[in-house]
Amino acid sequence: METTPSESSSTPSTTVPKKKKQRLGWIEWIRGWMYIIYEMLFQRIMASHLQNPLSLPPINNLTCIVTGSTSGIGLQIARQLAESGAHVVMAVRNTKAAHDLIHKWQSEWTGLGLPLNIEVMELDLLSLESVSRFAEAWNARMGPLHVLINNAGIFSIRGYWRFPSITACHGIEEGWMVAHCDLFMSSSPVFSFVQMVCFLQMDRSNAQTVEGSAEMKGPQKFSKDGHEEHMQVNHLAPALLSILLLPSLVRGSPSRIINVNSVMHYVGFVDTEDMNVVSGKRKYTSLVGYTGSKLAQVMFSSVLHRRLPSESGISVLCVSPGVVQTNVARDLPKIVQAGYHLIPYFIFNAQEGSRSALFSATDPQIPEYCELLKSDDWPVCAFISQDCRPTNPSEEAHNIDTAHEVWEKTLEMIGLPSDAIEKLIEGEDVRCRYGERQE
Repeated sequence: METTPSESSSTPSTTVPKKKKQRLGWIEWIRGWMYIIYEMLFQRIMASHLQNPLSLPPINNLTCIVTGSTSGIGLQIARQLAESGAHVVMAVRNTKAAHDLIHKWQSEWTGLGLPLNIEVMELDLLSLESVSRFAEAWNARMGPLHVLINNAGIFSIRGYWRFPSITACHGIEEGWMVAHCDLFMSSSPVFSFVQMVCFLQMDRSNAQTVEGSAEMKGPQKFSKDGHEEHMQVNHLAPALLSILLLPSLVRGSPSRIINVNSVMHYVGFVDTEDMNVVSGKRKYTSLVGYTGSKLAQVMFSSVLHRRLPSESGISVLCVSPGVVQTNVARDLPKIVQAGYHLIPYFIFNAQEGSRSALFSATDPQIPEYCELLKSDDWPVCAFISQDCRPTNPSEEAHNIDTAHEVWEKTLEMIGLPSDAIEKLIEGEDVRCRYGERQE
């Protein structure tokens, strides 16, 4: 029987709720890994136009805070900024190591007979209370902050790293190679790349088995605040620090918040109902924790970029250092050590990996570029690649709905009210659950 238009319009419609995304789709996952492999193989060619070390303009008028600046990329960033004239604050957990570095740098410095303008402040990103204390101490100076570089991050592998042997990848045997690791690494896709190669060589019917096997095993670690440690160190703590330092960044306007991210965010996924990966819906691995935290950082930065008024003069951007060599190969299985020896040409050293952050901190066109993205309603913040050129973050980073959920959930997890940004920009007081009142 045919239905008349009037009958059709009177019939109540039922809306099927959209199913919440549980993980990256196959196409997104494969595309993400292809981008990572491409980046690793061709990053040196793409960045061949850059000097090493990167030439910086005189920046005597800048005050810069650099987290995680006692080793690796952060060390290079802090030293090169200081040698170019900036007032550098090394925000670190190991203050003795930082003071030793400063003493060494001062003894080697020959520039104009003036000492490097560097100081040390204690900051432990595994404690949100420490982050709040740091911000309170800095804001109390009532001075300007021109550049905040959230460099510190971890890729923690504790316990046992297990993956199929090469023959097992072809289904010939089921033996395991087991290596004991206790590592803290900067972004290094090499280990994940080995895992992915094994995964892709398996028959599709065995994919679930390998996905649960070719992973970095070990107990899931939490901060004393109750958050999964990758999520806290790589995302939550830098987010809290960035927001609480807004009063000083406004005083230093035009100023910049630079988040050292990772190409690994291209295979990351964030479940806003389970950001600590404890519900059991997804099996926790170090790779899941790391990539998810880096994607969360891009999403949060994108919303922060949109919410900060142009009048504040604060630019927010993420940078990729590229695939950077770490000092952990000697502790890893021989197959991974062999990989390091086979591809040394492709991997950046720490000085090369610091260039994108240094460029973003000093290039005069960065504020204009960030404002252009905002005026064009681009859904993500500026993302600077390892070759110091703008690039596009992952497809999942463009998920606006999830980004806003990440924003709201992050504010809840770090103990800030939903209107914290607006209040701090206007000079009003904001109370953080993990510290004293901020103003």
